[in-house]
Amino acid sequence: MREYLEQEGLHPDDTSAIPHLFRCPISLDVFTDPVTLCTGQTYDRPSIERWLQLGNLTCPVTMQRLHDPSIVPNHTLRHLIQHWDSLGRRPVVIGGGDPDLLFPLVAVKHALESCGAAAAERLLAVQKVRALIPDKSPTASPACSHLNGMGFLPALLEVAFSEAERRKFSHGLVDEALSCAVKLLDAAAVAGAVERESAYRSLGVLRQDSKVASFHRLFEEGGPAVEASLCCLIEAICSSPETQEISTLLLTKKATFSHEVVGLLYRRERDEIVEAGLRAVRALCSVEPNREPMVRAGLVDGLIDHVRDGSSHGLLAIAALEKTLGVEKAREGILENPNGVGSLVRMVFRVSDLEGSERAVSCLIRLCEWSERAREAAVGAGVLTQLLLLLQSHCSGRTKAGARALLKVLRRSSSSKEGR
Repeated sequence: MREYLEQEGLHPDDTSAIPHLFRCPISLDVFTDPVTLCTGQTYDRPSIERWLQLGNLTCPVTMQRLHDPSIVPNHTLRHLIQHWDSLGRRPVVIGGGDPDLLFPLVAVKHALESCGAAAAERLLAVQKVRALIPDKSPTASPACSHLNGMGFLPALLEVAFSEAERRKFSHGLVDEALSCAVKLLDAAAVAGAVERESAYRSLGVLRQDSKVASFHRLFEEGGPAVEASLCCLIEAICSSPETQEISTLLLTKKATFSHEVVGLLYRRERDEIVEAGLRAVRALCSVEPNREPMVRAGLVDGLIDHVRDGSSHGLLAIAALEKTLGVEKAREGILENPNGVGSLVRMVFRVSDLEGSERAVSCLIRLCEWSERAREAAVGAGVLTQLLLLLQSHCSGRTKAGARALLKVLRRSSSSKEGR
């Protein structure tokens, strides 16, 4: 690496410049996922893919016609950049570009990872990381990609969950560390494949029994900001096939944890907590083994309350409810709830929420195919009128197909009754 930097005319300890071969010719940013064309020219994958998707058949730099449009990962360059990042060589400026506010990220990361560092010292290090992450659109921030490239995400997770193992932990440190970790995860989720995979691998630390215990303790004892961050971590865990089993560990290692998550749906005085809770239960129910314990914890009634209210959370609630319907106890719960079927019927046609209409129809199909009682309740609640209004609206073809399928189910039920 030192030899390469010297060949580039840079001092090996210089943090004020980026080697020109590390920049994509299209975006002019440091490569996140370098790939090479048949012409031998290297580009960042997102940039060249956009170029090719626009119908261009030439190399942007050489303007040679591409006889082969395939792209090949440039592993050598990627490893060079990763090594360069690990040394803290990339310049990072905070405070609107003021060069006086440059700080050595290697030292910051060392402070985070130092077992002997006091909580106050680690909090200061976390706050320096926080200063780099923009409040708005962190997903588009080059600083977030840089921090992820240097391995700050696993360091922040370790800070939060190891701190929770202390008898008296620093709530401020945990809050800040988790908040930063969530923002870096959000940025990684929309980044290149390499950064995304690396970030999600960091979540594997939660397979450790001590970290699961810390997660449970923080969820129980942390404030609203910590609860919201942990809900975001649940979403991330459930979104990756490599980490989904961790969500099941969280439920099985503590019998009351599912009840604690469901309890967030009733915290109506904190709208942001309700939304975080709904996102978490939707994510948990996307993993099949989690559905039954979540239903046993009383999830169905909590979701129906939000569907019935017609609030801004209704779509999240019905999306989670739809995922539970493979569990018989969930279907029974909807029927037993006095507002269950009626709430779904009212959501079939809402001018402002056609996505909710599609999900409501999907839920009703599952229920009505399963139970004659559900069919009778749906008809009694006015589902036929709602379906006709939906079919006359500008909803998608898929939603209309679902509406017709539900009408057929109801028609079959009516015909079978007449034949008795």
